Amino acid sequence: MAFHTITPGAVPEITWVTRPWGDQEQYVFNAVSTVSLMIVKPSQRMSLQAHDRRDELWLMVDDGAVVWLGWDEDHLQEIFPGVGDKVWIPAHCLHRLGSTGPMVRVLEVAYGDYEQADITRYADDYGRPAEGE
Repeated sequence: MAFHTITPGAVPEITWVTRPWGDQEQYVFNAVSTVSLMIVKPSQRMSLQAHDRRDELWLMVDDGAVVWLGWDEDHLQEIFPGVGDKVWIPAHCLHRLGSTGPMVRVLEVAYGDYEQADITRYADDYGRPAEGE
């Protein structure tokens, strides 16, 4: 499993907890956060976007994802994370999630103020507005 990020020093603390029944990774402990399971349809992709008031940790549930990360549209890294890989996306970082073909599920842990109004879109395949939902 790999951990992908554009800013290695800013990743959240992930705690490994051992219990009698097994182990768990703890991503958030008593902090403001929102957890979502994102499902990308086959061969589709989200908008290229950034947020001002939240950081995001993406945990790959399925193979077949492609992620773009960068500080500007001309310098995006393209990453192909596998099952179990993590992608850290700090606030203000441009990011996009897509499918290389299959349906892709990604567990998103958003740290901070989660609002749809906190989306700035730089590119969108569906003609949605540059800001907000």
